[in-house]
Amino acid sequence: MTQPTASPFTDPAAVARYAEGPRRNVPGYDSLLRMSRILLAECVPADGRVLVVGAGGGLELEDMALAHPGWRFDGVDPSQPMLDLAAQRLHSAGVGDDRVALHHGYVHSAPVGPFDGATCLLTFHFVPREERVLMAAEIRQRLKPGAPLVVAHLSAADGGGPSGEGGAGERDLWLSRYAAFQVASGVSPEHAARARDKVAAELAVLTPEEDEALLREAGFSDVRMFYMGFAFRGWVAGRHAGIHRLPPVKQQR
Repeated sequence: MTQPTASPFTDPAAVARYAEGPRRNVPGYDSLLRMSRILLAECVPADGRVLVVGAGGGLELEDMALAHPGWRFDGVDPSQPMLDLAAQRLHSAGVGDDRVALHHGYVHSAPVGPFDGATCLLTFHFVPREERVLMAAEIRQRLKPGAPLVVAHLSAADGGGPSGEGGAGERDLWLSRYAAFQVASGVSPEHAARARDKVAAELAVLTPEEDEALLREAGFSDVRMFYMGFAFRGWVAGRHAGIHRLPPVKQQR
């Protein structure tokens, strides 16, 4: 199968600074974490098992593990340095290895489950559009029927009204607001501008409508948006109880 784009979190300096990033870049990041576990807890039992895709850094793992001491977790991430950072963070928080297993690789490297729920936070925008349905379907294959998936990532509109007014200008506006939030969070204007240009040039930022359609194509139902923070969106979706075939596997590049 084709692999998603390699994780950008391999530079030691970037890894060391990672914990600062989400709160500077993502409006309401701490509330996003709380909302994510609240949505999971609607279905995940007190002794449930949760799959965390893009677990490097360990921020969401720590948040969920401390709030729900009976939950167990499997986290997967393509960056070993980021997994090492997650392990250090969990150890410092007193979360033992008996509750969290970390796996180096992509979703197909994770255990088959079945899991009671899953999260994929701030990860999908690193995955090329043509590979995202397969990745979401791999997550779905590991969930129990009806189990929730919570996702949040960069997702910006590219048109205004029914006639499409706005076009690329609206996308640029939301990305400029993303940069303005960074500046308001203490990032230098020059660094924020470079980050904005890098997002626009290199990341697969889809429209909210495209993101919702991809989740449905991967076999999820009842897709509902629960979060919006400037250029970021978040959804909760359920796994269809019926049979759903994985998309055709693409030849490896």
